[in-house]
Amino acid sequence: MDITDKNIERDQTYKRIALRVSAVSIAINIALSLLKLLAGIIASSGAMISDAVHSASDVFSTLVVIIGVHISSKKPDRDHPYGHERLECVASIILAVILAATGIGIGWKGIECIISASTKPPEVPGTLALAAAIISIVVKEIMFQYTNSAARIIGSGALKADAWHHRSDALSSVGALIGIAGARLGFPIMDPIASVVICVFIGKAAVDVFRDAVDKMVDKACPEETIDKMHEVIMSVDGVIGIDELKTRMFGSKIFVEVEIRMAANKTLVEAHETAEQVHNAIEREFAAVKHCMVHVNPDLDDAAHGSL
Repeated sequence: MDITDKNIERDQTYKRIALRVSAVSIAINIALSLLKLLAGIIASSGAMISDAVHSASDVFSTLVVIIGVHISSKKPDRDHPYGHERLECVASIILAVILAATGIGIGWKGIECIISASTKPPEVPGTLALAAAIISIVVKEIMFQYTNSAARIIGSGALKADAWHHRSDALSSVGALIGIAGARLGFPIMDPIASVVICVFIGKAAVDVFRDAVDKMVDKACPEETIDKMHEVIMSVDGVIGIDELKTRMFGSKIFVEVEIRMAANKTLVEAHETAEQVHNAIEREFAAVKHCMVHVNPDLDDAAHGSL
């Protein structure tokens, strides 16, 4: 099996992982949103109802992830010779917008309740809302760890965005828990204040997801530590004297690499080609996220000058 076949097999494996994680997320979010909605209505908690809306938005956002992963995994075609990976960034941007809109809606509702508190004091939430908040915090943190771990394995920006959606939901449940507990201790205004705090957490997550997606849309270079590791791998190939230039760019969840290696000037064309091929294969083998590595060979002019003396 050559490098190309291995890459195709790897991409299909990553797609299966992303779809499996997304299916679990949808099932958990549907169950949690129903639990929190019922608890919020029965226990008269605006913060818990806001939290239920947040969980419900997660279902839609995960569907966006599934669509993004499915489209981005399509093979290159005539109109898209470099592939479709950037469409996953589009999915991440859509997720960020959904997150931001959800946060603004929750915050606005909380502000309205605070403003009207002087004429209509908020109801004191029941213990059911408190229990629902605790369950949500535990479940959502587990889902964050599960989804984020899968995102790191397959290098998926959309799946990472969905993981942070879980974390923002856990944080919003923490805010709801504090608000509900405060209201039950004699400070009913704490419940709508919790909704405003939840809005801030969600907004921060939305900005982080949006920035990460935009970075991958504008050909941002890999992290410095990744480039340093690539440098080591290239220099370990027999026949490579030095590296004149090494450029990387993020393309959705994938990486494109362009490198100019320096070799002895007396090498034959066949020898230079074989070394370039070894560098190409080494990079694609050692770095799973690399979709393609372009290698250019430069003669060592100092070596050539020395040889002509």
